[in-house]
Amino acid sequence: MGPGLYTDIGKKARDLLYRDFQTDQKFTLTTYAANGAAITAASTKKNDAIFSEIQTQLKNKNVTVDVKATSDSLLLTTITAEDLGVPGLKKIITIPFPYQTAGKAEIQYLHDYAGISASVGLNSKPLVNLSGVFGNKTVAVGADVAYDTATGNFTKYNAGASLTNADLIAAVTLNNKGDSLTASYYHLVNPLNSTAVGAEVTHSFSTNENTVTFGTQHALDPLTTVKARYNNLGMASALIQHEWRPKSLFTLSAEVDTKAIEKNSKVGLSLVLKP
Repeated sequence: MGPGLYTDIGKKARDLLYRDFQTDQKFTLTTYAANGAAITAASTKKNDAIFSEIQTQLKNKNVTVDVKATSDSLLLTTITAEDLGVPGLKKIITIPFPYQTAGKAEIQYLHDYAGISASVGLNSKPLVNLSGVFGNKTVAVGADVAYDTATGNFTKYNAGASLTNADLIAAVTLNNKGDSLTASYYHLVNPLNSTAVGAEVTHSFSTNENTVTFGTQHALDPLTTVKARYNNLGMASALIQHEWRPKSLFTLSAEVDTKAIEKNSKVGLSLVLKP
């Protein structure tokens, strides 16, 4: 097991603190055709707007084709080919229609001591993105850079490092072109009931402001998990997620501003159905 990709730096803490927390209403249904294709329909209500999409995924050996159509009249096709004669090598091509934005070609390579991702826009003046992580399953350092050939400017340059052991993961990243510094940690307290705690601290150099977020999770039983988080802005959130059948999840979440308790709390609901 290698260091993974750059996006994996701090991912455990981010998942604990932000994943599945929502204030929208979302319904997702997946079914399978006779040829093995997976068909997923999803609809999300956000405020008074409803966004829908339908996605079809077909796998054949080491090639996966995803076709997604959205209610915004966008058709997105993604072709992923893995291994390509070299273990750990993956090629991803994304083609939108209508061609309002450029498609993208990406190559990922995972090694025991490195994880590299490179992508380029499929147009005459593309956005080029390169990220790399070097190390092992314990210590990893990496950087993420994006260059816009149309303007000749770097649109992104970030750096990060992580330290991982059996039950603790610590990470630090420098983001927003060096304007913000984020430190996070994830601690698995009890593997038997998935009890974990985590925290994230972000400092903005331009505004000299800090944002601190704490969170925890605990499995009430093998099928039910509860999570909670709180930040220094006074926002408190909690959720309960139940797997009522394999891969089918019901999630109920709520958010309240403790510094303005008179305001209505926000409630989110998610239902995922898979056969």
